[in-house]
Amino acid sequence: MRPLVIVGPTASGKTRRAVELARNFSGEIISADSRQVYRDMTIGTGKDLEEYGDVPVHLIDIQPAGYRYNLHQYIRDFRRAYSDILSRGMLPVVCGGTGLYVETALSGVTLPDVPADEALRRELEEYSLEELTTRLAAMKRLHNTTDVDTKARAIRAIEIETYYQIHPELAAQADRARSQRLDALIIGIDIPREERRKRISQRLHARLEEGLIKEVEGLIASGIAPEDLIYYGLEYKFVTLYVTGAIDRASMEHDLEIAIHQFAKRQMTWFRGMEKRGFQINWLPHDMDSDAFVDAVARLSRLHEGDQVARR
Repeated sequence: MRPLVIVGPTASGKTRRAVELARNFSGEIISADSRQVYRDMTIGTGKDLEEYGDVPVHLIDIQPAGYRYNLHQYIRDFRRAYSDILSRGMLPVVCGGTGLYVETALSGVTLPDVPADEALRRELEEYSLEELTTRLAAMKRLHNTTDVDTKARAIRAIEIETYYQIHPELAAQADRARSQRLDALIIGIDIPREERRKRISQRLHARLEEGLIKEVEGLIASGIAPEDLIYYGLEYKFVTLYVTGAIDRASMEHDLEIAIHQFAKRQMTWFRGMEKRGFQINWLPHDMDSDAFVDAVARLSRLHEGDQVARR
């Protein structure tokens, strides 16, 4: 059976589906979530660790909170976990909503470790985000806005492209047009917009009741700078602003809920973009019962592979 990839917007139930597939097809899960890599950031990132039960999961809780994990490190860690799972005769089941991580991992590229160029960084700090975006666009095609969300990310992207210009042999390793994609079956969890919005709102209030604010207060008390938590966005950004007195409780809840809805919309835009870029995503209804979902994935696997899939 080909490796499986489960994608979908936040609150669509991806984790539960990945666990169902891992249990039925002797699999292990590889997380593709840019924030679940951090320890002690549990409620805000929605790790839902109890859902995994006895199913092994990789790339969760692998870095301390406050660290700034990046795409290069994720691809390095993903490839190690992926190879390890295959070497033991198990099935990799990739699950997550960070589209950039998922797509880059599936593209098969190898991202070289580009060192920091302090002189270049000092030079670029003088430019506005708009100017940095224009400069980066002159160096490469901007497929998305991830590289230019902030000045820091734009500067890092320019730093990488500058390094590639000096080392074209390394740039070739990161060229998706020359890489070989992983042969995986991609399953998308299809959830109607209104149902998604309802779940997001319910989940946000549940997380606040579970202790999200105390989690953020504890992270700050442990020595993590508020600006480092704000960097992670969404729950950590808005709750940190509330905890530090920058906004009141009502504004925090209102603005955070809007931000999560917008985030889910951006996730779906990314996955639709993946389809346009040649990745086939097989969308299945979010409300299928477990047996029907597993059987549907098995049928899709046979359809795509022509082989026999054995359920445990």
